[in-house]
Amino acid sequence: MAHPPAALPALVEPGPPLDPEELERYSRHALIPEIGLDGQRRLRNAKVLVIGAGGLGSPALLYLAAAGVGTLGIIDDDSVELSNLQRQVIHGVSDIGRTKLESARESVLELNPGIKVLLHPVRLDSANALDIFAGYDIILDGADNFATRYLVNDAAALLGKPYVWGSILRFDGQVSVFWDKFGPNYRDLYPEPPAPGTVPSCAEGGVFGMLCASIGAMMVTEAVKLITGIGQTLLGRLLIFDALTSRWREIRIAKDPGAEPITELVDYELFCGLGPAAAVKNDGELISAGQLASRLDRRGQGGDNFVLVDVREPVEFEIGRIPGSVLVPLAGIRDGSALEQIPHGVPLILHCKAGSRSAQALASLKAAGYDDVVHLDGGIDAWAKAGY
Repeated sequence: MAHPPAALPALVEPGPPLDPEELERYSRHALIPEIGLDGQRRLRNAKVLVIGAGGLGSPALLYLAAAGVGTLGIIDDDSVELSNLQRQVIHGVSDIGRTKLESARESVLELNPGIKVLLHPVRLDSANALDIFAGYDIILDGADNFATRYLVNDAAALLGKPYVWGSILRFDGQVSVFWDKFGPNYRDLYPEPPAPGTVPSCAEGGVFGMLCASIGAMMVTEAVKLITGIGQTLLGRLLIFDALTSRWREIRIAKDPGAEPITELVDYELFCGLGPAAAVKNDGELISAGQLASRLDRRGQGGDNFVLVDVREPVEFEIGRIPGSVLVPLAGIRDGSALEQIPHGVPLILHCKAGSRSAQALASLKAAGYDDVVHLDGGIDAWAKAGY
């Protein structure tokens, strides 16, 4: 199997000479022989797109701006919430309720007003990815879902662009560089996505806040090396960090010679088992937020009888819950230890945060002989969004 080259050419040509203020600002970089003024001019001439202004995007954007990357693009369609502030350090209390794009741009320009910030207030998909990516030299992906990761990988491969990837969950972080033109891509590491619901999101499983800085800073380190052509990048290598033991380990990644070439973008929600086909298949097992609200009203008046089971973790239940629900965490349902808490012969309505864990609980309960079971479409997130 072919290995990526030990040294890669500098991704970006040097821009014009630095002015006196820039010379002072970037003097500590310019003093490093490997970077020097030439490397700093490459950074100022670079265009970097960051996907997500969240846990990984926050430190990445700040360090890219501090390093003097001339143009920063940001894709995000979310707003700042109080729960973000534990790790998304680009935002503050005064930003709660604002779009993450507006908040991130303000923080970036406060740090370095000499750069250009381009905002993309969209949800990345197969229809817009190629057009957006075409204007940038390198893509940094801080997304927290597999559909976006495969989309970013494939779009970057089609355009011949490098893709710096990071991932975090609880105490574990991963970081690598994918560049199909010179070495492996994300599909060489993960040929198939995990089954829906088997890997919790950060919102479901939690994340050690400081881990975002460790992985985000490594992502920027790789981007700067790619832009300037210095050092050895992580192309062909995966770094795995365990923050609980403070240990890094490395795994080699090789290009799969038998893999199908990437020739087009596909429906990535469907590819990851999250598309319309899956929803239609399970339609009879879903209940909407509005339907649940009506049934809760009827139950309060004695006209309906069911048990509303919250399958999240106790801390999530303490933070917020749907009135009238009872807590039975998913783990106890899956291993059978909590089944004695769930009555037979009574209709059951399950819910979690967004729907994936409740779908797993539903499957476990049906396997255990429960037959009248549905779960809340979109979970407590959909309930809150509907204003209940």
